[in-house]
This record gives sequence, C-alpha cells and structure tokens, in this order.
Amino acid sequence: MSTRSSEGRGLPWPSGYDKVVLDQVDSTMREAARQIRTLSKPTWFLARRQTEARGRHNRTWLEQPGNFAATLIFRPDASPQEAAKRSFLAANALCEALALYVEHEKLALKWPNDVLLNGGKVAGILLESSSRGPFVDWLSIGIGVNLAHAPKGIDAPFPPISLAEELGDAVDPEEFLSVLANAFATQEGKLATFGFPRIRDDWLKQAARLGETIVARTSKETVKGLFDTVDLDGNLILITATGPRRITAADVYF
Repeated sequence: MSTRSSEGRGLPWPSGYDKVVLDQVDSTMREAARQIRTLSKPTWFLARRQTEARGRHNRTWLEQPGNFAATLIFRPDASPQEAAKRSFLAANALCEALALYVEHEKLALKWPNDVLLNGGKVAGILLESSSRGPFVDWLSIGIGVNLAHAPKGIDAPFPPISLAEELGDAVDPEEFLSVLANAFATQEGKLATFGFPRIRDDWLKQAARLGETIVARTSKETVKGLFDTVDLDGNLILITATGPRRITAADVYF
C-alpha cells in the first residue's frame, strides 16, 4: 500500500521532486529500482517499515518503528565517478536537516557516509547506481536515520544514538522527509551553480576529526595518519609517517 504525493504534514515540498510513502517494503532501495522506469522526475521513497534493510557491504541495518528509511532515485547526467560524489551532497543535506532539531555543533560528518550526533552514529547513507555506458542510468541514495530509536547492545566504535534521545521526543518521519528533501534540493542547486568544490568545502566544515589522527581500515590494510582533507574526487587524504596517502574506500575509526 502506498500514497504518492507532493505535499506532506503541512510542510513545503520542493518543486521538481515526487515522493512515494510505503506502509511496508523489503527495502526502499529495491523498491526504487523496481519503479525507476515508471518515474518521470526524481522521487523519494519513504517506508514506515522495512523488512530487509541493509547498509554498506551488505551489513544489516536494524530497522525500528518510528525511524527514518528513505531512498531518492533519479537520473543524473553524470559518470559513475561523478555520481558517487553525491554522497557528500547527501551528507550535507542530512546535516542541515538534522540541524533544524539540534544544535549544529553537536553534529559531525564522518567519511565516507555517516552522520554523528554527540559522537554517536545517528544516520547513514548508501549509494547504488546502474550504468551500461559512460553515464549512469540511475542513481539511488538511501538514507537511514535513528529518529525515534537506536539499536541496543551493538558493539561499535560509534554507538548508535537516536534524535529522540537528544530531543526527548521523536520527529515524525514524513515531517523529516519534507525537511530533508528541501535541504537536498538546495544542495543540488549549489552543485549546479558552483560545482563539487563548493559541496566539498561545505562537507569539510562539518567533518569529524579533521586535522586529527584517525585510522582507515581498507580491505587490505590499516592506515593511520592525520586527516588532512578530502580531495576533489572524494578520496580521504591522510598524512602518514611515510607521506600523504590517498584512501578511496575504507572504514574510519577515531
């Protein structure tokens, strides 16, 4: 059961975007991919409940009632490499949306795709795309936010935290979708006008542990170094004992 709408909860909805609200689905990313051929504009899919949610590296994303699970799917005029940079755009939008409810200084962005609240993980981002040529056919951006609940009993370097723990009350997922969709549209406008350097600069302003020593664990090695910057391709740059290192994919630990 779903409802397609361009308005929700009395909040403005960005022009040029559509949305689909689902009572239950296996995953919003799967549903978005199934429906892409029928969509005429960028579309957000929001699920009140997911049965098979997942994160990076096919890790299980524990879904709880009242939390936020949504995917934006669209057809950017971009190569796979350029499309992947939208993870930073999405992180900026997510941070701005959350900052409507909590102080900005309590939020931080952890490379490559997490949002921290008071040092705990409150949100995660996952990108998927399909391409048969030089440009992607479609790009989906999946976003999960612990609005109401945080998973318990998880041994993680960044313990899950919920927005409700900070606020004392839960934000409605459809309300949050409207806030996030508008923030994302604003970031897309910045990308179109100023290019990725502006998106990168905005991301770095909120980057967790910038200028400090961190650890990046890739599939082959563990690299320790000073978090210097993120380059214009979105790679993590660490200053190590043997010189600068460019990290294309890794899990980061503080």
